[in-house]
Amino acid sequence: MFKLDYSQKIKVHFMGIGGISMSGLAEILADRGFSVSGSDRAPSPITTGLEEKGIKVYYGQKAENITDDLDLVVYTAAISNDNPELMAAKEKGIECIPRADMLGQIMKNYEIPIAVSGTHGKTTTTSMVTTILMEAEKDPTITVGGMLDAIGGNLRIGQSEVFVTEACEYTNSFLSFFPKVSIILNVEEDHMDFFKDINDIRNSFTKFANLLPEDGLLVINADIDNYKEIAKDVRCKVVSFGKSEDADYKAENVSYNELGCGKFTVVRPNGEKVSVELSVPGEHNVSNALSAIAVADFLGIDDETINKGFKRFHGADRRFQLKGKVGDVTVIDDYAHHPTEIKATLSAAKNYPHKKLYVAFQPHTYTRTKAFFEEFQDALSLADTVILADIYAAREKNTIGISSKDLADAMEKKGIDVHYFPSFGEIIDFILQNCEPNDLLITMGAGDIDKVGDSLLGK
Repeated sequence: MFKLDYSQKIKVHFMGIGGISMSGLAEILADRGFSVSGSDRAPSPITTGLEEKGIKVYYGQKAENITDDLDLVVYTAAISNDNPELMAAKEKGIECIPRADMLGQIMKNYEIPIAVSGTHGKTTTTSMVTTILMEAEKDPTITVGGMLDAIGGNLRIGQSEVFVTEACEYTNSFLSFFPKVSIILNVEEDHMDFFKDINDIRNSFTKFANLLPEDGLLVINADIDNYKEIAKDVRCKVVSFGKSEDADYKAENVSYNELGCGKFTVVRPNGEKVSVELSVPGEHNVSNALSAIAVADFLGIDDETINKGFKRFHGADRRFQLKGKVGDVTVIDDYAHHPTEIKATLSAAKNYPHKKLYVAFQPHTYTRTKAFFEEFQDALSLADTVILADIYAAREKNTIGISSKDLADAMEKKGIDVHYFPSFGEIIDFILQNCEPNDLLITMGAGDIDKVGDSLLGK
């Protein structure tokens, strides 16, 4: 298996370098003095930024982009076996590895690699940990799945031995990682186009937990069903967090301000208590914060610094993100695309000032829509009015024969105020005709539904 050594500068080519994760890995290596190139289908702000940093980017993936002097090719999951660059690299005998393997190898070059995993909340919790580390002047290297104001994007290259990343379970990519500190936020059914069932998912998280070394730390949610089974063979220290009575880190006296942001008392494993105030809304973020505090304690960060970090963190891009107001209607955008995430976001919205709550939801993938058909209905019913856009296909084709119209029809039979429109233009017209001053509109989904809010706000 390929091993990356920061002291040996090789020549690396990234296929799909314009992706948010791939671009970050390319930048990290370029900053460390590696010779880096890449390719993508078309120019974008990301590829332009890479070129400005001196990275050679080819547009269009062609065999001639693979030069004889390359030592390594890194490819994304979207690259097919008949891709001309991948075929050329293999013909030349150049080693080829997937993105997850490269991320794992980069982690091995840091003394304290931190990986944040879970079905939901990875980007937010990674961002929370990041702001605390920044406040503590730990100078971390960060790669996160969303845009974060505190680091001016999705990547921060530091010079310390601390590295922080999200760890996604899809296709078991996180099993290629080498963390010293891991967070497991939750374990639920998702990505059922890859996993067989919940037991298959739990098995993957168990393997992920067992990657940790003896001197590492596992931070796991005690509210996960039978969480101790996942952690039973872990060699390192294990601390739990959550609402469960036996959790090591718990929240007491939880209250919410006028914007739905939590204030609470943290109870540590030794019984010590400290007050914490968040700048992001929702009960789920109280739980996320507990896990971030456990990591901060492991790294020896004091309470004042932890609180300053939380005060600075106002959310990651597309995570209950306030976009603005149109006609005194507040527009918020959120990435939620799983029923649990939708419930968490809409529950948080209940504590946010509004008269009537509208949600414009774009389901993400056909397999997820089918797998959680009933659960989506239940979660979305927390809104006063639901507006459904067509399913965002992402990597899939509709071989299942399911649609947003099917979801709307089922919800309507349950008495839910739901409206389906096949185009964003029709959704925008409906919002303009129906939303009134002091209403709250949340555009929701992992696709491009955020364009609705941007259009309404003239962005």
